[in-house]
Amino acid sequence: MFIVPLALTIYAFIDCLNTTEEDTKHLPKIAWVFIILLFWIVGPVVWLAAGKNRHNRPGVAGPASWQRRGRQQWVAPDDNPDFLKSLKDDKDAEAAEAEAEEERGRRDGGTGPDDKTPPAS
Repeated sequence: MFIVPLALTIYAFIDCLNTTEEDTKHLPKIAWVFIILLFWIVGPVVWLAAGKNRHNRPGVAGPASWQRRGRQQWVAPDDNPDFLKSLKDDKDAEAAEAEAEEERGRRDGGTGPDDKTPPAS
């Protein structure tokens, strides 16, 4: 019987501390902290009922709108054309670099492990 009011007081206290000063109603935030801690059964209930603005302000996204918007905008990597283009660009850049290295080796007259011509004696 003692645990429920204690848990409610702890929850309300942490909720009050995490609430901005602009979102508190009727009293300053420090007054709400004292009410919650001094009146440990009634204070948390009053805080939860009347101490905080609980609606979303215009322009501020709530969890539901964030989740809906996130699902519409997220694209899997294999369906994302920009990601696939970047992979192709990386592959083309690596192939061009390997070709340039091979060309330099031929120009310098050196033999490499991939060179098919036998060394001159």
